Parts: sequence; structure tokens; C-alpha cells
Amino acid sequence: MAWLHGRMPAVRFVDVFSESTCRGNALAVFHDGDDLPDDEMAAVARWTNLSETTFLCRPTDPAADYRVRIWTTGGELPFAGHPTLGSAHAWLEAGGEPASEGVVVQQCAAGLVEVRRDERLRFAAPPLTRSGPVDEAEAARVTTALGLDPADVLGTAWVDNGPGWIGVLLRSPEAVLEAVPDPSLCIGLKAGFVAVYPPGARDDGVAAEVRAIYSDGRDVAEDPVTGSLNAGLAQWLVPAGYLPERYVAAQGTVLGRLGRIHVDVIDGTTWVGGATRTVVTGERPGP
Repeated sequence: MAWLHGRMPAVRFVDVFSESTCRGNALAVFHDGDDLPDDEMAAVARWTNLSETTFLCRPTDPAADYRVRIWTTGGELPFAGHPTLGSAHAWLEAGGEPASEGVVVQQCAAGLVEVRRDERLRFAAPPLTRSGPVDEAEAARVTTALGLDPADVLGTAWVDNGPGWIGVLLRSPEAVLEAVPDPSLCIGLKAGFVAVYPPGARDDGVAAEVRAIYSDGRDVAEDPVTGSLNAGLAQWLVPAGYLPERYVAAQGTVLGRLGRIHVDVIDGTTWVGGATRTVVTGERPGP
């Protein structure tokens, strides 16, 4: 492969969704990815072994500032949340200048995604590609696979904006944190479970506890902090009245992470934001 022989682009490893370094979700962002063929992108993503690896490319849509390819170890995704924020961070840090001040327009396979820069980066959640209730048999399968007590489940819904998420609302944050998913039953499953804290239960402003189980059909992993899932959960639970239009969710707690996802619903648009920080930078190797 060409990238093994000195053609690998420069790379930034970015920590996303945590105010504390290395306590969020890691992302590898490779710059100048236009000349890398798909099989090499896939190989690099398997090599980094992160939940996602992205490649910044020239946009093909004149309305976009850059284009991103988003890869997991199992294949390419049309959209994902922490790769959106991390890629925008890396593009800006490398000297990218958006056409509109304060707004970055990202092109990905799901279309154009707007990223705003204010106190933190935040993306406009794309429309759900699938929503509504999950059928009874599938809901029962998800409940069993996630190791949940059916008595703790308040509802399930499709919250899919590309990756294929199913959302499960639980009765208490303790039920979220104490669940023990069964990896053998989670093959092919992409599901998130969430519970709302009672008002005033926490002094750090966190309103919800979230976990995510993601399988590419072969491997199963718990994702540390998940922007796309939190976007879909907000699009379900805010209109339903379970969460307010402005809140902070915690994720990654059982993994020793301090993920914090900031959600704001403004004029009908769901904005999902969080801290972004470059931890490691690698330059293009010489000849």
C-alpha cells in the first residue's frame, strides 16, 4: 500500500466531548486525503483501531468548506457526530478558513452539515432517516441484549441519522450505569440507552446519562461518547417532554471517561456540541 511507503498524510489525534484531556472520545483526522483510495482508508481505520477515523478532502459541493470521509474499523459511515466536531476542529487548526465567518459547512455522505463556532464547536443534527416506535419483537431483543430489566424500560424508538441507532429510555440513571450488555447477543446491534436525572440531582448540570453499544456485524464495543446518538435521542426526547431544550448529557462514565454533550434546540434545530482538543499531531513523513 502506498501509505506504507511515505505517502501518509499529516494526522491529528483529537479528543472530543470532554473538558478533561483524554477523557472524551478519540478521533484520528488525516489531512489531504483525496489521493488515498478506499482500501487504504479502510486499512488506516483498522490500524488506528478507534471508533472512527476521518479523512479530510476537497469538497465537491460548492456550498461546503471541506469534505470528510468517516470510517470505522468495519466500513464507512454517512454521518457521525464526534467525527464531525473533531474533523472541523482539525481543519480549522490546520488553517482552514470557512466561507462564512463563525460557520463551517462540512460535506459528508449524508449531505451538508453546519458546524458553528462559539463557546464550543457544535453541529446541526441532520434529519432522522428513521424514527418512530420499534416493533415489539425487536424491542424485546434489544432489551435482552443490553442486559436490561424490562420493568426499567419506559420506551424504545428509532433515532437513526445514518449509523442505525435504536434508542431505549430507562427509568433511572442507575439502570443505565448498572446494565451489563451481552456481547454475544449484541452482534449487529446499534443501540443507545438513556435516563433522565431528577431536577437538582446533580450539581454539575448533567441532566441525562447515556451509554451506546455499537456493532459492525462482527465486533461489539461500547462507544465512549457518541454525537450522532445524542443528536437522535434529543430529537426524540425533547419533543416528547422528557428533556428540556437546553441540557448536558454525560456518557462514558462506566468506561472511566468524562464525556459531556451539550444539546440546544433553537428554532426547531437540534445543536450538539462539546469540547475539542488536539492531543497528538503527526507530520507527513519525508521521502
